[in-house]
Amino acid sequence: MRRVFSILLLFFVASLPVVAEEISLKDGTKIVGRMTAVTPDKIEVETGYGKLQLKRSDIVTISFPENGPSNAPQPTAATMDAPKIDESLQGVRYLNRTGKFSLDVPQEWVIDPDIRRAPGTFTALSSRDKMRFLMVIQEEYPGSLESYKELTVLTARKALSNYEEVAQSNVTIDGKAALLVFYRGIPPKGTYPIAFISAIIPAGNTYTKMTAWCVEPLFHDMQPTFEKMLMSYRSTGSVTAAAPSSRP
Repeated sequence: MRRVFSILLLFFVASLPVVAEEISLKDGTKIVGRMTAVTPDKIEVETGYGKLQLKRSDIVTISFPENGPSNAPQPTAATMDAPKIDESLQGVRYLNRTGKFSLDVPQEWVIDPDIRRAPGTFTALSSRDKMRFLMVIQEEYPGSLESYKELTVLTARKALSNYEEVAQSNVTIDGKAALLVFYRGIPPKGTYPIAFISAIIPAGNTYTKMTAWCVEPLFHDMQPTFEKMLMSYRSTGSVTAAAPSSRP
């Protein structure tokens, strides 16, 4: 259980977008600043020259340098133990041959190599504008579905300020009884709230946890898409998740 907790905590602390965004526009302009407000059609950015209002349709990408590979921590024994992931994304169908599962994602989504990954993470996906994200973790855990969910909540409480669990519902994903958990909070060094939806799917002692997130003003519009992505999860065979480590 200690390894499960550490993986979940590393996921929240290391993978969430933080400040110092670099925004690339269609005309080639690059703007560096801090997003202070987000609506479905506009983004407000505070720069050294004042506040700017940008149309989302003009934005090509939004980069978070703290999450980029140049600032990634040096490999540790734990990260070096992580298996090399065999994955592909063709059109809307994502296939993970290492984790033996598939997902349907929106047309413009990509496999995101810039999101730092903890051991047990089988993929990280994002929209091309780096505004919406999805991460999939598989691991062994001997407890119940409800207790795994409580571990997830405990980890989120430690990693997010102003944490609030919004809702929970029982669903069936890939023929298995699963949980959908909705929560929100502000990540470390963040200035605006992030909304999350996590799907937790048990298969014996192996748990698959899929978490999708975006800034809260966009979540209402994204919620149906996020739920459709999570509900599309299908196992393509049995997989042995990362076993609990004997190391402290």
